[in-house]
Amino acid sequence: MAGLSDIDLTDSKNFVAGVPHEWFAYLRANAPVWWHEEKGGGGFWCVTKYADCVAVNRDAERFSSHRAGVLIWDQEPELLEQQRLMMLNMDPPLHTRYRRLVNKGFTPRMIAQLEERIHQATSAIIDEVCEKGECDFVTAISAELPLIVIADLLGVPQSERHQMFDWSNTMVGNEDPEYQVTPEAATEAAMELYAYASELFAKKRADPQDDLMSVLTQVEVDGENLSELDLELFFLLLTVAGNETTRNLISGAMHAFFEHPDQWQRLLADRSLIPSAVEEMLRFVSPVMEFRRQATSACEIGGVPVAEGDKVVFWHVSANRDEDVFESPDSFDIGRTPNPHMAFGGGGPHFCLGANLARMEIRVMFGHLLDRLPDIHQDGEIERLQSNFINGVKHLPVAFSPSAPLAARR
Repeated sequence: MAGLSDIDLTDSKNFVAGVPHEWFAYLRANAPVWWHEEKGGGGFWCVTKYADCVAVNRDAERFSSHRAGVLIWDQEPELLEQQRLMMLNMDPPLHTRYRRLVNKGFTPRMIAQLEERIHQATSAIIDEVCEKGECDFVTAISAELPLIVIADLLGVPQSERHQMFDWSNTMVGNEDPEYQVTPEAATEAAMELYAYASELFAKKRADPQDDLMSVLTQVEVDGENLSELDLELFFLLLTVAGNETTRNLISGAMHAFFEHPDQWQRLLADRSLIPSAVEEMLRFVSPVMEFRRQATSACEIGGVPVAEGDKVVFWHVSANRDEDVFESPDSFDIGRTPNPHMAFGGGGPHFCLGANLARMEIRVMFGHLLDRLPDIHQDGEIERLQSNFINGVKHLPVAFSPSAPLAARR
C-alpha cells in the first residue's frame, strides 16, 4: 500500500500507465488536504475530497484563478501576465463580464442548432472507417468530431481543422515524449495559433458570419470592443478546451467500455440508458484531472489551515471517485443515479461553458457507434498521454465487423 512518501503527483510519468487512483484513494482516507512538496517549487495543498474540491472551485473570492493562473506549474511573470488575460485565469467581476459575452455562443438554442450538424459529422466519420474493419479509435474517430464542431463554432474552414489539432496537441502534450515538444515549440505553436486567429478575426470583421468568432468581434465589454489579444486568447482557450477535453472523454469512455464489456452490452440492449451513461463516462474518465488556485487570505480547507499565497490544487479525478459521494466509485455503472460528478467543475463561476455541447457530442457519437459498430472491441495496446493535467489517450487500436458506408447506401 502506498504511503505519503511514495506519492508524487507532479511527475507526469506516474500517469502514463493510468491515473494513480490508489494514491488518490489513500489521500482521501488519510490526508485529504495534504502539503505536496514540489521539486524546484514551493509546494502546494493537494485537495482530494469531493466536498473540498467543490468548495475551492466555487469560492473565487478566497481561491483565486488570477493570482498565479490555473495550471499547476508556476509561470514566468511575463507569461503569467498574458495568461491572466484569458477568461480561465480571471476572477469575478471581470471573469463574470467576459463569461457573459462568450455565453452568447453557448445558449441552449445555439447548441440545439448544432445537433443536426453533429449527427452528419459523426455519420461521415464512421463512413470513413466502417469498410476497413479496424482503425485507431483516437485519430480516426474521437479526435475528428470535436475538431469538426469547434471549427464550425469558431468559423474555421474544415480544410484547416487539422492544423488546430496539431497546435492544440503541441501545447497540451508538451511533456509527452511521442510529441517531442520543447518549451520553445509549445510557445511557437501558441504564437502560430494567435497569428491564425488574428487573420481569421480580420475576415470576420470584414464579412461577419453566423459563428461565435463573428459575434465576439462585435461585442463590447464596458463600452469597449474586445482587443485583438482578448480575441486571440479566446480563440486559444476554445480551441484547446473544445478539442482536447471531448476527444479524451470519448476515447477514455470507449476504453472503459472495453474494460467493462457488460456495460456495453447493457447499453446495446437499452438505449434509454444513454443519458445516464454519458454522465457516468464523464465521472469515470474526468478528462481534466486538476486545476490550481491561489489562496487570497488565511483560511481553512477541510479543517486544515491554509496561509495567504499558498498554492492549492484540487483534483476532479479524485473527487469523482470519492467513496462518501459515489457508491462503488471504481465501478463503471452506466445506470448510476444520482451522479453529481464534477467533471465540468462542480458549479461556481468557472463551471464549464461547453458542458451542454460536450454532452451532446458524447451522446450523438455513442448513439452512432452502438448503431453502426456494435461489436467494436480493442485490438492492441492503449497508449496514454504523459500528463498530470489531461487524462488523455493518444492511441487506441480497435476492430469491428466491416460494413458499407451509409453515404453509399442512400
